[in-house]
Amino acid sequence: MTRANAADNTKPSGPSTETVQWVEQARQGDQTAFHRLVDRYQPEIFRMIYYRTRSRLDAEDLTQDVFLRAYKHLQRLESAEGFRSWLFRIAVNRVHDHHRSLRVKSIFGIVSMDEETFRETEEMAVAPEAADGMARKEFWQQVNGILTVLSRMEREVFMLRFFDQLSIREMADAMKKNESTIKTHLYRALAKVKTAAMQNGLWEAT
Repeated sequence: MTRANAADNTKPSGPSTETVQWVEQARQGDQTAFHRLVDRYQPEIFRMIYYRTRSRLDAEDLTQDVFLRAYKHLQRLESAEGFRSWLFRIAVNRVHDHHRSLRVKSIFGIVSMDEETFRETEEMAVAPEAADGMARKEFWQQVNGILTVLSRMEREVFMLRFFDQLSIREMADAMKKNESTIKTHLYRALAKVKTAAMQNGLWEAT
């Protein structure tokens, strides 16, 4: 399988009829229907935010805010079929706002980024594949080290595709970019990740 084919191998097959129905009902003011949507999508939105903040508390707060904003602005959703990618768009924006806020606070000395953020990263970074604390720490060090070679756009599309399992179409919708642009950045990200992994001995040359 070529790299391009691997990137286009989309896992999600679209929303279920049940999901579309809940969205339509929620738009008519049915709070029960919206709570069902929350139950269905909250785990993956939380996971997406947690990957980017490494803080369970921040991820919980931001996830709650994403769904509050979704409920408040549900009438702006153009199509019920696009509800999932719309949620991810809100989440991406909230994470960007969160990091921007932390940078501003650090500049004015309101919080210590070196102390507070580092401590959260060490304690909260959890790799499901790792059996013990040391393995988890090494796992995230490897992942974070490789991702640092990517631009912000490349890192975002890489994580949305391979961490969050969004399709190319969903990524384009979530980031308000055309699919061609998403693919270009994704292919560049894959090339850089492969090169960095080979240099670190994590990827054997073929």
